[in-house]
Amino acid sequence: MRKVSWIRHRDLHILTAGGYTYTSDQRFQATHSPQTDDWTLHIKWAQQRDAGVYECQVSTQPVRSFFVTLHVVDCDEIYQRMFSDAVPSARILGGPDLHVDIGSTINLTCVIQFSPEPPAYIFWYHEDEVISYDSTRGGVSVVTEKGAATTSYLLLQDATAEDSGRYSCSPSNAEVASVRVHVLNGERPAAMQTGSAGLSNSSKCIVALLAAGVLRARLLRAQLTS
Repeated sequence: MRKVSWIRHRDLHILTAGGYTYTSDQRFQATHSPQTDDWTLHIKWAQQRDAGVYECQVSTQPVRSFFVTLHVVDCDEIYQRMFSDAVPSARILGGPDLHVDIGSTINLTCVIQFSPEPPAYIFWYHEDEVISYDSTRGGVSVVTEKGAATTSYLLLQDATAEDSGRYSCSPSNAEVASVRVHVLNGERPAAMQTGSAGLSNSSKCIVALLAAGVLRARLLRAQLTS
Protein backbone atom coordinates (compact mmCIF):
# COMPACT_ATOMS: atom_id res chain seq x y z
CA MET A 1 0.00 0.00 0.00
CA ARG A 2 1.26 3.49 -0.85
CA LYS A 3 2.38 5.62 2.05
CA VAL A 4 0.97 9.12 2.52
CA SER A 5 2.97 11.79 4.35
CA TRP A 6 2.01 15.27 5.54
CA ILE A 7 4.70 17.97 5.45
CA ARG A 8 4.55 21.49 6.91
CA HIS A 9 6.25 23.88 4.49
CA ARG A 10 6.97 26.58 7.07
CA ASP A 11 9.86 24.53 8.40
CA LEU A 12 9.76 21.55 5.97
CA HIS A 13 8.88 19.33 8.92
CA ILE A 14 7.45 15.87 8.23
CA LEU A 15 4.43 15.72 10.53
CA THR A 16 3.11 12.26 9.71
CA ALA A 17 4.03 9.31 7.49
CA GLY A 18 1.38 6.66 7.16
CA GLY A 19 -0.01 6.03 10.62
CA TYR A 20 3.08 7.37 12.40
CA THR A 21 3.46 10.88 13.81
CA TYR A 22 6.88 12.52 13.66
CA THR A 23 6.31 15.57 15.83
CA SER A 24 6.19 16.07 19.58
CA ASP A 25 3.22 18.39 19.13
CA GLN A 26 0.35 16.08 20.07
CA ARG A 27 -2.17 18.32 18.32
CA PHE A 28 -1.21 16.73 14.98
CA GLN A 29 -2.54 13.34 13.90
CA ALA A 30 -3.23 11.62 10.58
CA THR A 31 -6.14 9.20 10.18
CA HIS A 32 -6.87 6.74 7.38
CA SER A 33 -10.29 5.70 6.09
CA PRO A 34 -10.04 2.17 4.56
CA GLN A 35 -13.37 2.59 2.79
CA THR A 36 -12.29 5.63 0.78
CA ASP A 37 -8.48 5.33 1.18
CA ASP A 38 -8.47 8.98 2.35
CA TRP A 39 -5.72 10.28 4.62
CA THR A 40 -6.73 13.25 6.79
CA LEU A 41 -4.42 15.49 8.79
CA HIS A 42 -6.05 16.66 12.03
CA ILE A 43 -4.84 19.74 13.93
CA LYS A 44 -6.47 20.15 17.32
CA TRP A 45 -6.91 23.59 18.87
CA ALA A 46 -5.60 25.43 15.80
CA GLN A 47 -3.49 28.52 16.45
CA GLN A 48 -2.42 31.44 14.28
CA ARG A 49 1.07 29.95 13.91
CA ASP A 50 -0.47 26.86 12.28
CA ALA A 51 -1.47 28.88 9.21
CA GLY A 52 0.47 28.18 6.02
CA VAL A 53 1.05 25.59 3.31
CA TYR A 54 0.83 21.86 4.00
CA GLU A 55 1.86 19.17 1.52
CA CYS A 56 0.21 15.79 1.17
CA GLN A 57 2.83 13.52 -0.42
CA VAL A 58 2.07 10.07 -1.89
CA SER A 59 4.89 7.52 -2.24
CA THR A 60 4.42 6.80 -5.94
CA GLN A 61 7.10 6.79 -8.63
CA PRO A 62 7.48 9.65 -9.27
CA VAL A 63 6.23 11.12 -5.97
CA ARG A 64 2.88 12.88 -6.23
CA SER A 65 2.04 15.88 -4.05
CA PHE A 66 -1.02 17.94 -3.24
CA PHE A 67 -0.70 21.34 -1.55
CA VAL A 68 -3.18 22.84 0.90
CA THR A 69 -3.14 26.36 2.33
CA LEU A 70 -4.52 26.62 5.85
CA HIS A 71 -6.00 29.91 7.06
CA VAL A 72 -6.65 30.33 10.79
CA VAL A 73 -9.21 33.05 11.49
CA ASP A 74 -10.54 34.66 14.66
CA CYS A 75 -14.23 34.07 15.40
CA ASP A 76 -14.66 37.60 16.75
CA GLU A 77 -13.31 39.04 13.50
CA ILE A 78 -15.72 36.92 11.44
CA TYR A 79 -18.61 38.06 13.62
CA GLN A 80 -17.71 41.70 13.14
CA ARG A 81 -17.38 41.28 9.37
CA MET A 82 -20.76 39.55 9.12
CA PHE A 83 -22.52 42.40 10.86
CA SER A 84 -20.31 45.30 9.79
CA ASP A 85 -23.29 47.03 8.14
CA ALA A 86 -25.70 46.41 11.05
CA VAL A 87 -26.69 49.23 13.41
CA PRO A 88 -25.28 48.95 16.97
CA SER A 89 -28.05 48.01 19.37
CA ALA A 90 -28.54 47.28 23.05
CA ARG A 91 -31.14 45.15 24.81
CA ILE A 92 -31.77 43.89 28.31
CA LEU A 93 -32.47 40.16 28.49
CA GLY A 94 -35.77 38.92 29.87
CA GLY A 95 -37.75 42.14 29.26
CA PRO A 96 -39.92 44.01 28.97
CA ASP A 97 -40.91 43.05 32.56
CA LEU A 98 -38.99 41.17 35.24
CA HIS A 99 -40.45 39.92 38.53
CA VAL A 100 -38.18 39.23 41.50
CA ASP A 101 -38.66 38.33 45.15
CA ILE A 102 -38.15 40.91 47.84
CA GLY A 103 -34.77 40.33 49.47
CA SER A 104 -33.32 38.57 46.41
CA THR A 105 -30.63 39.85 44.03
CA ILE A 106 -31.74 41.79 40.98
CA ASN A 107 -29.45 40.80 38.10
CA LEU A 108 -29.97 42.72 34.86
CA THR A 109 -28.05 41.74 31.73
CA CYS A 110 -27.52 44.25 28.92
CA VAL A 111 -26.10 42.99 25.59
CA ILE A 112 -24.60 45.44 23.06
CA GLN A 113 -24.32 43.96 19.55
CA PHE A 114 -23.15 44.93 16.05
CA SER A 115 -20.80 47.71 17.19
CA PRO A 116 -17.44 48.08 15.40
CA GLU A 117 -15.76 48.34 18.80
CA PRO A 118 -16.82 47.89 22.44
CA PRO A 119 -18.56 50.90 24.01
CA ALA A 120 -16.29 53.37 25.79
CA TYR A 121 -18.71 53.40 28.74
CA ILE A 122 -22.10 52.01 29.84
CA PHE A 123 -24.37 53.89 32.25
CA TRP A 124 -27.20 52.22 34.17
CA TYR A 125 -30.26 54.24 35.22
CA HIS A 126 -33.09 53.64 37.70
CA GLU A 127 -35.99 55.72 36.38
CA ASP A 128 -34.11 58.87 35.29
CA GLU A 129 -31.25 58.79 37.82
CA VAL A 130 -27.81 57.33 37.21
CA ILE A 131 -27.16 54.35 39.47
CA SER A 132 -24.22 55.15 41.74
CA TYR A 133 -22.01 52.38 43.10
CA ASP A 134 -21.28 54.36 46.28
CA SER A 135 -24.92 55.28 47.03
CA THR A 136 -26.28 54.92 50.56
CA ARG A 137 -28.33 51.96 49.36
CA GLY A 138 -25.24 49.77 49.04
CA GLY A 139 -25.04 46.36 47.41
CA VAL A 140 -24.66 47.76 43.89
CA SER A 141 -22.11 46.33 41.46
CA VAL A 142 -21.55 46.18 37.69
CA VAL A 143 -19.56 43.60 35.73
CA THR A 144 -18.78 44.25 32.05
CA GLU A 145 -17.39 41.69 29.58
CA LYS A 146 -16.15 43.15 26.30
CA GLY A 147 -15.90 41.26 23.03
CA ALA A 148 -17.71 40.85 19.69
CA ALA A 149 -20.83 41.40 21.79
CA THR A 150 -20.34 43.38 25.00
CA THR A 151 -22.32 42.28 28.06
CA SER A 152 -22.90 44.40 31.15
CA TYR A 153 -24.39 42.92 34.35
CA LEU A 154 -26.05 45.15 36.97
CA LEU A 155 -26.48 43.48 40.38
CA LEU A 156 -28.58 44.91 43.20
CA GLN A 157 -28.52 42.87 46.39
CA ASP A 158 -31.37 42.61 48.92
CA ALA A 159 -34.11 43.95 46.66
CA THR A 160 -36.75 46.15 48.29
CA ALA A 161 -40.03 47.62 47.07
CA GLU A 162 -38.20 50.89 46.39
CA ASP A 163 -36.08 49.08 43.76
CA SER A 164 -39.11 48.56 41.53
CA GLY A 165 -39.35 50.67 38.40
CA ARG A 166 -37.74 51.22 35.01
CA TYR A 167 -34.07 50.34 34.56
CA SER A 168 -32.11 51.50 31.51
CA CYS A 169 -28.80 50.50 29.98
CA SER A 170 -27.15 53.38 28.11
CA PRO A 171 -23.97 52.49 26.16
CA SER A 172 -21.85 55.16 24.50
CA ASN A 173 -22.40 53.76 21.00
CA ALA A 174 -26.00 52.49 20.92
CA GLU A 175 -29.57 53.48 21.78
CA VAL A 176 -30.84 53.12 25.35
CA ALA A 177 -32.47 49.78 26.31
CA SER A 178 -34.98 49.59 29.17
CA VAL A 179 -36.82 47.05 31.25
CA ARG A 180 -39.33 47.33 34.12
CA VAL A 181 -38.57 45.49 37.35
CA HIS A 182 -41.32 44.44 39.78
CA VAL A 183 -40.17 43.57 43.31
CA LEU A 184 -42.93 41.39 44.78
CA ASN A 185 -43.66 40.19 48.30
CA GLY A 186 -45.85 37.11 48.26
CA GLU A 187 -47.25 34.53 45.88
CA ARG A 188 -47.70 35.13 42.17
CA PRO A 189 -48.34 33.04 39.03
CA ALA A 190 -45.65 30.47 38.28
CA ALA A 191 -45.26 31.91 34.78
CA MET A 192 -43.68 35.05 36.23
CA GLN A 193 -39.90 35.14 36.35
CA THR A 194 -38.52 34.76 39.86
CA GLY A 195 -35.26 35.14 41.71
CA SER A 196 -32.15 36.50 40.07
CA ALA A 197 -32.91 37.57 36.53
CA GLY A 198 -30.10 37.67 34.03
CA LEU A 199 -27.50 34.92 34.28
CA SER A 200 -30.19 32.28 33.75
CA ASN A 201 -31.01 34.00 30.48
CA SER A 202 -27.48 33.83 29.02
CA SER A 203 -28.46 30.84 26.88
CA LYS A 204 -31.22 32.95 25.31
CA CYS A 205 -28.58 35.45 24.23
CA ILE A 206 -26.52 32.71 22.57
CA VAL A 207 -29.59 31.37 20.74
CA ALA A 208 -30.46 34.87 19.56
CA LEU A 209 -26.92 35.43 18.20
CA LEU A 210 -26.97 32.11 16.39
CA ALA A 211 -30.37 32.90 14.88
CA ALA A 212 -29.09 36.28 13.72
CA GLY A 213 -26.11 34.60 12.08
CA VAL A 214 -28.33 32.10 10.24
CA LEU A 215 -30.60 34.90 9.03
CA ARG A 216 -27.62 36.90 7.86
CA ALA A 217 -26.23 33.90 5.96
CA ARG A 218 -29.56 33.34 4.23
CA LEU A 219 -29.74 36.96 3.16
CA LEU A 220 -26.21 36.79 1.71
CA ARG A 221 -27.02 33.62 -0.21
CA ALA A 222 -30.19 35.21 -1.58
CA GLN A 223 -28.19 38.21 -2.80
CA LEU A 224 -25.59 35.99 -4.49
CA THR A 225 -28.21 33.91 -6.33
CA SER A 226 -30.39 36.83 -7.39
